[in-house]
Amino acid sequence: MINETTADLPDAPVGSLPPPAQAELADTAWAGLPHACTGRHNVPDTPDILIGVLAVDPACRVRAVGDLYRLLLNQERVFPATTPAALVLALLLDDPRTLTEDRWERRAGRRPLRAELLNWLASFADIARLDAEEGVGAAQNLAAARAARPLLQARIADFCEDDDRQVREAALAATALLLADPALASSAPRYAPAVRAVLAVSADSYYRWIARERLAAWGEDITGLVAAEKERRAALNRARALADDPFAKGQEQTIRWLEEQPEDTAALERPGRRRESRAAPAQATPHKPAPEPPVAAPGSEAGSPDPWRIARGEERAEWTFTPYTGVGPLHFGMTLEQITSALGERPTITSYSHHGEEHRLDFADFAATGIRALFRDGRLGCVAVNALIGPQVRLDAIPLTGCAPSQVESWLVHRATLRPGSLRYSVAGDPVFTDLGLAIRSQRAGDIVLTRPLFLLHDWLDLWDSLPREEWNCV
Repeated sequence: MINETTADLPDAPVGSLPPPAQAELADTAWAGLPHACTGRHNVPDTPDILIGVLAVDPACRVRAVGDLYRLLLNQERVFPATTPAALVLALLLDDPRTLTEDRWERRAGRRPLRAELLNWLASFADIARLDAEEGVGAAQNLAAARAARPLLQARIADFCEDDDRQVREAALAATALLLADPALASSAPRYAPAVRAVLAVSADSYYRWIARERLAAWGEDITGLVAAEKERRAALNRARALADDPFAKGQEQTIRWLEEQPEDTAALERPGRRRESRAAPAQATPHKPAPEPPVAAPGSEAGSPDPWRIARGEERAEWTFTPYTGVGPLHFGMTLEQITSALGERPTITSYSHHGEEHRLDFADFAATGIRALFRDGRLGCVAVNALIGPQVRLDAIPLTGCAPSQVESWLVHRATLRPGSLRYSVAGDPVFTDLGLAIRSQRAGDIVLTRPLFLLHDWLDLWDSLPREEWNCV
């Protein structure tokens, strides 16, 4: 059942889509095709996401494109709704409205909507190459994704020669990955020259990786491309080291050189880049028993006047966490108004950044609920849960709020060994789990400290650069 309009997308009726996309949308039985979080509160259904891609409101478009990644390609997985959505998106590409430029959540810089939709299709094609045990979902979902590759390639072929460089690069990237389909292998010689001439010299490191990986698979010589990539990385590393040395000669010139280098616009989470680590042989590690799961602090007596009073378990709301999608009733990408409606509480707005005549919301505190909502460009990108009174957020039924930090860290580190490289530490020593979009900070409760979990989008993973100073003071 497709709603003619939705609460989140008031300006985007079904009839606003091009006729072929309308027909594809109407002919698909979406009710039986869930995405990562179908049915969750404040999480849009797939048809509403697709309609929102061409919404008049720029914020709705950005939200819809972010939802394509969060809900339809979540954590390198395809879902029953993913392939039908890809077929609809491919029918939107020649709509003039996709020429509109904006900033999208997963990549730096501005680019046309058309280029970003092609980037999504490239990610779809990249994930479709993975084996089922690598996390792409049920076998039938993977089979559907692979079966759609010839049709998708036919729909995007014309864009491989587009006049817009960003569109052309994205179309070539998607094409190169789609050609992994054995049925399309005969087309590789046709596209190999463009992949080498365009993708292999792109400022986008993911595109360059695709070029090297695909050309090698097609039997092309990539010796020069590999050498050029090594020299590029070495030059940047030398320059950054020099720029960080206040006593080095030529520091100012080096800083200027770095500033002049084209920005790497690759997405922060790239399926192909992660596949590089999978290609390396895994080292055997001694078996270690799983640590005891963390246990939430028991809480203080009811009515205690202690300013450090810890809420008891029955006093806390129970929330669940879905990585890179949302936590409890909150969905990444929501506006302040939507969060206020979902929580039924008016927040305290404590910080605005002033840039000329613009006012950018940094964060809002919901004191009764016990959370801090942090924003970027007016959209929810991080949720911090108060260790003393916030909701009990669970991952795999294990509590994350108001526990001993060492217990939570040990349990998550053991869990993270399933994905090598998924653990990093902030400058303050907080563990950050990149496969989850989760950081565990500590918050004082009198003479003890308890866990204050932060649930994050990709571009918030660098806590030092992302969090306002007020959040660092919550210790």
